Amino acid sequence: MIMENLFNEEVMALDTYIMVKLKEKTAQLSETLAKKNRSPISLSMGAPTANPPEMLIEKLKEYLTEDNIHQYSVTRGEPYYRQAVAQRMEERFGVKLDPNSEIFSLLGSKDGLANLIRFLINPRHDKLEKDIILIPDPGYASYSQMVQCSGGLAYPIPLTKENNYQPKMEDVFAKLKEDGYDEKKVKAIIINYPNNPLGVSATREYAQQIVEFCRKKDILLISDAAYCDIYFKEEDKPFSLLEFPGAKDVTVELYTLSKPYAITGWRLGWICGNKDVLSRFGKAKSTIDNGIFRALQKACAYIMTSPEGDDYIRQANLGYKKKQSIFVKGMRELGWEIKDEDLPRSTFYLWLPIPRKYDSSFKFCEDLLEKSGIVVVPGDAFGNYGKGFFRVSFVCSDEKLQEVIDRMKADGFKY
Repeated sequence: MIMENLFNEEVMALDTYIMVKLKEKTAQLSETLAKKNRSPISLSMGAPTANPPEMLIEKLKEYLTEDNIHQYSVTRGEPYYRQAVAQRMEERFGVKLDPNSEIFSLLGSKDGLANLIRFLINPRHDKLEKDIILIPDPGYASYSQMVQCSGGLAYPIPLTKENNYQPKMEDVFAKLKEDGYDEKKVKAIIINYPNNPLGVSATREYAQQIVEFCRKKDILLISDAAYCDIYFKEEDKPFSLLEFPGAKDVTVELYTLSKPYAITGWRLGWICGNKDVLSRFGKAKSTIDNGIFRALQKACAYIMTSPEGDDYIRQANLGYKKKQSIFVKGMRELGWEIKDEDLPRSTFYLWLPIPRKYDSSFKFCEDLLEKSGIVVVPGDAFGNYGKGFFRVSFVCSDEKLQEVIDRMKADGFKY
């Protein structure tokens, strides 16, 4: 007997996560690339490479010696952590939340998304009988896999330049019914603004329309706000969906501390919003884990509400804007037609078309890695509407970004 066959059929059908695949392929080629002066430079992972705030590290060291700090936490999160989240949400967005009923800690937002999706879906084998969750396309690659392995159906919300990356939900539902699905099977809509991989944001008017649509349809609205603190101008500061009238009736929003404070490995975040959803989520989540390490919660509770934390985010965003400028300048020199008005005003991503001589995103990304040691992500990995594109994450040093451009010039990669 092959033991892996014991897994359910949805898990058996899953492919390896694209970022893991890229890491494995890069590791295989690393020695060969180094010999030809092309040691890998990664522009694939959406993970800041800078050091976290110094004060955050110092606070963590301080809290590590406190009595009882190494004992179990609670799944909901320690009171001081939830109170800090409430303060952060009010100061940053003007959103008032009850720390005891409208905030729940997460082991990073990915943990929250995966579990919430699993808790929502009733697994079915018949495709037309499956519970449906609408996901952005292009969108975070894990959305579809989370829905799939939970026994549901991930249905695409097309994000295209033609619809200004803000499609009407009425049109999406009309297409869903045209494809033979029952709209009553739709459990939730996931939106992600600022968006990974596109870097685009939504207008306040569009956000309000989606809230009203979900209220009308009795559908849960899941807002993945992982990139809300990465922006370049004050007038482009991302907002929370919970700012809008009626949003708490149907909305939960997920946040991560990974991106703004460069602590991807710490795994901290939170989910907030509708108290009934959080209550049921919490009961199920309490059977899975015993909460986050208390010292991490306490250190992050400090940084979220401190001047040092705000200053760190400001400085990091200035750095990301500079990196974007360096990379865009170089890609324009290589022939890419990038208009200023199309540049992302938030996130550390660029979404670009593959060179004209290619008809496959995967082939272009493969050639770029094997010849130049540059790791980028094929657009197809983010959904069907990603074909013909690739994503760049400009989180490495300014010097490495320039080296990427120099290598592409030397190795003949141009648009």
